[in-house]
Amino acid sequence: MKLLKLPLLLAIAVGLGGAAVQAQTMTDKQAAAPTTRQQVKMERDEFLKLHRYDAANEEWILRPNIDPPAGMKTRAQVRAERDDFLKANKFDSVTESWLPLKGVPKSTLTRAEVRAETAQFMKTHEWDEMNERWVEKAPRKAKAK
Repeated sequence: MKLLKLPLLLAIAVGLGGAAVQAQTMTDKQAAAPTTRQQVKMERDEFLKLHRYDAANEEWILRPNIDPPAGMKTRAQVRAERDDFLKANKFDSVTESWLPLKGVPKSTLTRAEVRAETAQFMKTHEWDEMNERWVEKAPRKAKAK
């Protein structure tokens, strides 16, 4: 009889745990949603007063002869800011962050000089797989005569 109660208790525990997770998910969604339907309709109507959909370009554009709301930038301004940012920064996939390009000196070496420098470095260093870094090779012993 005791063995029959164990699966029943496990099923109840799993069911209650799932219900708690579902209740928590619902609360998170409700917190992110606007407070009322009336507010959503009001925001939609305000947006439609200021914008129209351009089917050729598949984007919403500001209606003509309407001043944009205070603080709203034009598409051209946003694109210019994006281009300026991309010129000044690069994305580093190792650290998963944007790094500034300013202050990084550009090499003045020619391609031949870079190849020679790399060849010299490879003669004196080796990659350590365990520590994941370059290590200087041990110097060779001179042959005894």
